[in-house]
Amino acid sequence: MEQTLSIAYLLNQISYWHIKYPHMKAYFSFLILFISILNVNAQQIDERKIVETKWRYTYTLHVGSNTILHQADKNYDFFIHFKYDYTYEQFLNGKMTDGVWSLNGSDLFYQFKHISKFSIKEINNKKLVLGFTQPTSKGFYEYHFVKVSSADAPFIKPPNELPDVNVEADISRKQKRKHWWSIFSKKGDENDRQEEIVTSDKKKPLFISFELIGGGYYGGIDPVLRDYVQIKNTGRLIKEFKSVHKGLVVTKKYIPRDELEKFAEFVLAQKVFELNRMYDCSDSVCQKRKHTKPIPIPLRLVIAIGQRKKVITISIWGKDERGIQYVDYPPVLDEIISTIQKMANRLES
Repeated sequence: MEQTLSIAYLLNQISYWHIKYPHMKAYFSFLILFISILNVNAQQIDERKIVETKWRYTYTLHVGSNTILHQADKNYDFFIHFKYDYTYEQFLNGKMTDGVWSLNGSDLFYQFKHISKFSIKEINNKKLVLGFTQPTSKGFYEYHFVKVSSADAPFIKPPNELPDVNVEADISRKQKRKHWWSIFSKKGDENDRQEEIVTSDKKKPLFISFELIGGGYYGGIDPVLRDYVQIKNTGRLIKEFKSVHKGLVVTKKYIPRDELEKFAEFVLAQKVFELNRMYDCSDSVCQKRKHTKPIPIPLRLVIAIGQRKKVITISIWGKDERGIQYVDYPPVLDEIISTIQKMANRLES
């Protein structure tokens, strides 16, 4: 069985050897320093591996003895979903609970029973290992999870919630080439640099795509079930709009490459990759509006240029029917969103 040893466990063992073999003091001191350095470099977990993931619990391991203390079975079901807005929902034997989560290095803060802090020992596309200690017992323990799809998880998505999103870059390998931001290390005037942002030295177009999902409000005479715009790298624009009574309407068109590149230049000039990925309520009035009908639908903007990808979510976008804007976010996002909407809604001659 594969075992994930914690840094703390290794350091504890070395301390024991240090006492047992004092003549090797210098060697063990160097080893402790080396492991500590590795620990600093290894403990930075990419947040994108956590957000919008769902996991199913499989077993609990006592690390020191390599003993499985508990296993999931037909009478014990435990699932957890780490959501994009730093909240989580978990399902334990038919009972659903929720809360907030945060990540600091490799430390994952979220509440499960009497434990509020875990350390991420391993995470990939298949498994998650959370390490923890218990105040009432000695030793180090691990919860082991396997990744599951939405179809295999017991979480129900409300009608006003956005679909799942993959926040990790998924640019095709065919698009991989020299990073566009490397041009800032070259000499040349600003006009040359702007041209190089959207085209490579070989005059092959840089990867550009946009997605706009949600926004608006759920309610009224004909509630909107889906509002989605995608602009692909080829310039192909697909707009899907679905309401309760009118059903699904799909519009397809092409955006000229030069227009797409100019739009990408504008977006890059606004430094969108430096913006926050979540803009949410900061007061109780805004929080209350989230649950007042018509219910606001969060807006998600996905921008991919070159090898960089940015996903930005606004919990309540724009102003409501009374002209009130509840969430504070950079005005440039309105410009970008408006441009995408104009591309999708304009009549082609």
